[in-house]
Amino acid sequence: MKIYRDGDTFIAPKGSYFEGNVKINGNFIVPPCTHFWGHLAVDGNLELGPHSSVRHNVTCRSAVIGADTKIGGPVNVGGDITVCDNAIIPLINAGGDVILRPGVEIGDVKSNGTIFIFGKVKSGKLLGRQVKVLRDPGV
Repeated sequence: MKIYRDGDTFIAPKGSYFEGNVKINGNFIVPPCTHFWGHLAVDGNLELGPHSSVRHNVTCRSAVIGADTKIGGPVNVGGDITVCDNAIIPLINAGGDVILRPGVEIGDVKSNGTIFIFGKVKSGKLLGRQVKVLRDPGV
């Protein structure tokens, strides 16, 4: 698949799929319905679009995981991560804050920052400096 570049930001075409492992030396914007059949490693910030999937683990500096996204392995983030509605992730290790939106299915979450939970989520152990459960702003 061809990946477009704008400075240190790389952009995948909508609806693409990547058969092997992917390593990006910069920021990575992934549009909706993009699929990775291996590992995804991003040196910078990751924006993973809705309805996308990663079969194995994800490593990046910070991340926004789109709605209805499925990740098969752990997500390791050096900074902050936001996980949007109905995403499925088995494990998060974060150096910063974690935001979990309604409907997220998550295994364990380990964070050096605060874990914010909006609405109802399914989770394993939540280990962070603080865990704050907040009302879903969409209700």
